[in-house]
Amino acid sequence: MPSVYDLKPRFQALLRPGVARLAAAGVTANQVTLAAVALSVIGGGLIAWRPFETWPLLLLPLILFVRMGLNAVDGMLAREFGQQSRLGAILNELGDVVSDAALYLPLAWVPFVWVPLVEGVVVLAVIAEMTGVVAVQIGAKRQYQGPMGKSDRALWFGALGLVIGLGVPPGDWINVLLGVMLALLVLTIFNRARAALREGYAA
Repeated sequence: MPSVYDLKPRFQALLRPGVARLAAAGVTANQVTLAAVALSVIGGGLIAWRPFETWPLLLLPLILFVRMGLNAVDGMLAREFGQQSRLGAILNELGDVVSDAALYLPLAWVPFVWVPLVEGVVVLAVIAEMTGVVAVQIGAKRQYQGPMGKSDRALWFGALGLVIGLGVPPGDWINVLLGVMLALLVLTIFNRARAALREGYAA
């Protein structure tokens, strides 16, 4: 199914000159991965600190965009500049789920948000990423199918933060949005598991 992840090659092409300069300066993929986690923790901390104010939510799309860029950069440094490592693979996968939890769970304190929905989105997001990784254990490649992969979640939550940050009153529409995300996450898990099984059997 269509996913924001499909735009990744074009995004990487725009970043490639800057990535080359970072590599020349001695920046490592693992450093970039940890920077993305730190950024997410700071962003989530600001939302938790001021859940009734709009400015932390207005920062959310910017933080998510920068995080998406950092996630692309660390992968390019690893693959294109000989920085791949076992530690890097672990940090990359753990960093994604830690960042999601740190950045999205504090939204539970935003007015009108039903806490179980936010928790459910975060839990299913972890399961979706785990499903993608587990594919490797059955002889398939890492799975990234949507419709609610990491980049898609960033787009949805970024749009949510932007809308509220610009002054749209929070209300039950937020919970409807989160409910749709839950349903799409279930579909994402199914798509990744099915694709992994098909590829595993073919191998």
